[in-house]
Amino acid sequence: MGQILARIETAADVAEGFAQLCRIEPRFQAVSGPLPLRRREDGFGALLNAIVGQQVSTASAAAIWGRVLAAGYGAEGAVAAASEAQLQACGLSRPKVRYAKALADAGLDYGAMRGAPVEDVLATLIAVPGIGRWTAEIYAKFALGHADVFAAGDLALQEGAKLLFGLERRPSEKDMRAMAEAWTPVRAIAARALWAYYREMTKREGAI
Repeated sequence: MGQILARIETAADVAEGFAQLCRIEPRFQAVSGPLPLRRREDGFGALLNAIVGQQVSTASAAAIWGRVLAAGYGAEGAVAAASEAQLQACGLSRPKVRYAKALADAGLDYGAMRGAPVEDVLATLIAVPGIGRWTAEIYAKFALGHADVFAAGDLALQEGAKLLFGLERRPSEKDMRAMAEAWTPVRAIAARALWAYYREMTKREGAI
């Protein structure tokens, strides 16, 4: 089986993790590869980007994020200094403006999170208003590269699982989290695979 893949930093890591996933659950072999790396720089911007992506389509999130960056609100100080009206003008809803402000005021130690266990990362992030488990898991997966973190509340993941495993209904978040336990220690690879399968089967994007 080789070494356990702890972090996903390169395309080779993704390929290694996918091979391990297919050994755990051969039905993942139906997913066309190669899977995307989707690694991004960590820090305030990555978390704000995840907040922007909450409950909106991939295309809408990208458009809003583009306006946020164009207006110069990609850093903590700029968001803290901006008025609510200025942030709303970028396309942020009133709740997301509050979340952005809370994140800017949270004083998170992003450097410390890089080496912290994933559960500690999730606990730290979820303590910030507006950051739920989905957002925290997305950050841990894509900004920190954790290999064994899922996002069970993601609707596209649930739909992907329904399609791949021939389920009668879309699994709930609780069902999805229980199902994903079997894919330890490469649940982040399973998430990439399910997103890819969802995209392949529906021609729609399912991951930020």
